Amino acid sequence: MKVAELLVKCLENEGVEYVFGVPGEENIDLMDAFLDSSIEFIVTRHETGAAFMAGTYGRLTGKPGVCLATLGPGATNLLTGVANSNMDLNPIVAITGQAGLYRQHKISHQYYDLVRVYDPVTKWSTQIKAKESVPEIVRKAFQVATQPKTGAAHIDVPEDIASLTIDAKPLAAMRQALSTADETIINQAKDLIEKAKQPLILAGNGITRGHAQESFRTLVKKINIPVVHSFMGKGALPWNDGLSLLTAGIGGKDYITCGFSNADLIISIGFDMAEYPPQNWNPDGAVPVLHIDVEEAETDAHYPVSLQVIGDIRENLEKLQQKFQSVERDNSWVSTVRKEALDELEEFKNDTHFPVKPQKIIADLRTVLKEDDIVISDVGAHKMWMARMYHTYEPNTCLISNGLASMGIAVPGAIAAKMVHSDKTIVAVCGDGAFQMTSAELETAKRLKVPIIVLLWRDGGYGLIEWHQMKHFERSAYIEFGNPDFMQLAQSYGFEALQVEKAEELKPILEKAIAMQKPVLIDCAVDYSENMKLTEKLGDIIC
Repeated sequence: MKVAELLVKCLENEGVEYVFGVPGEENIDLMDAFLDSSIEFIVTRHETGAAFMAGTYGRLTGKPGVCLATLGPGATNLLTGVANSNMDLNPIVAITGQAGLYRQHKISHQYYDLVRVYDPVTKWSTQIKAKESVPEIVRKAFQVATQPKTGAAHIDVPEDIASLTIDAKPLAAMRQALSTADETIINQAKDLIEKAKQPLILAGNGITRGHAQESFRTLVKKINIPVVHSFMGKGALPWNDGLSLLTAGIGGKDYITCGFSNADLIISIGFDMAEYPPQNWNPDGAVPVLHIDVEEAETDAHYPVSLQVIGDIRENLEKLQQKFQSVERDNSWVSTVRKEALDELEEFKNDTHFPVKPQKIIADLRTVLKEDDIVISDVGAHKMWMARMYHTYEPNTCLISNGLASMGIAVPGAIAAKMVHSDKTIVAVCGDGAFQMTSAELETAKRLKVPIIVLLWRDGGYGLIEWHQMKHFERSAYIEFGNPDFMQLAQSYGFEALQVEKAEELKPILEKAIAMQKPVLIDCAVDYSENMKLTEKLGDIIC
């Protein structure tokens, strides 16, 4: 068989269902090999969208999503989505076509050294230089991508290598078990928790990646300690649990940061530092940290680790919770903080102002969706509102990219989410700036008959940047842009198009879109004057 055919068989051997990408001249052997494969190749309209789809697939399944591009501009387009997955810790394997080995020693059409280009944004980047190495390279890529902390691997395939013939077979796929902390460390962790007078748990996405939510919830119930979630850790504890302090992560003060300001121990579980810099919640570096994760903590002056519990998070939490019966604590302050945060959302449920307030949009969205439906937030001002106010019952039901945090992720991500969870309603929440970065993927959704809902928050500008400008300079600069007629745009792609013209229409329009079971875009004008009102309100908080 050809090397390209062997590579595809290796992907089949790893359990790959889909490869997302754009074909090119230098990967035609691979494209031909997919025709005879059980793997479905998903043609996307841009390589960045392909990588976003693969990353979302990886986040939701725990298995590496796979994306493919050709050399040169195809590979550089793919790069942002791969980097996004790597920093969000989503398992992904990226494959690029490449110029033949015979011309890589000189300046050559569309040639860049992609191993070097991808090296800073992946866990491992390599090129196939010998046909015999294909089974080992593919196996290692999947192994590296799934080893904690999960992330991206990259394989570069020169076209002259892809077309060679070879007699070989894939290597057996293996899953490596993580180690667990020894009994001495678990006992030390128990002692730290028992001695703390007002501890606080910071729950990150590592809990979800480690399938540890049940062990986590059992531990929380026993030790009776309130939980703050990172943006990507949302749902580790249901929002309606009395110990849930909801979500933290915006800059500056919030109701939730009162928990940090009064804590004498932070129990960090599966927390990814790229999400929420410790300087924001431990500004003096004075509060000690109990670090529970799959790898040792990053060195940070604001993250003073007293003890590290390293290894399989689920197993270590299980061992730790067995050390406790039931702990009594005075958590009366938690209900006060919860009431302040939840009242803020309740206040806008029946708001009739138009354009629609962010709080009203979120209140209606949460009302119409089931507990296990999935919302994917793009990046922009709406992300901050969604993180703060869209409250979740389960992990991975509000997907937020908060590592690299690239704009444009929501529409491609929603397509992949619907492919993984066809039985759930999937909503992409987008600002008009982020939407237009990957809006061409509407065609992909329609072609694949994937009934996603795009909820577009329209304000005609880069709202998050304006928010920061107003906070720092009290004036905005260069954030406005023009928009197409989104109704006509959606319809031209074959989407149903619904427009909100009154605040009271939003909820019934959302319900109508869900009932349609078709690809739908909802155009909703948003009032972002609430951004600065929120800044002023949070600035007045006294813990």
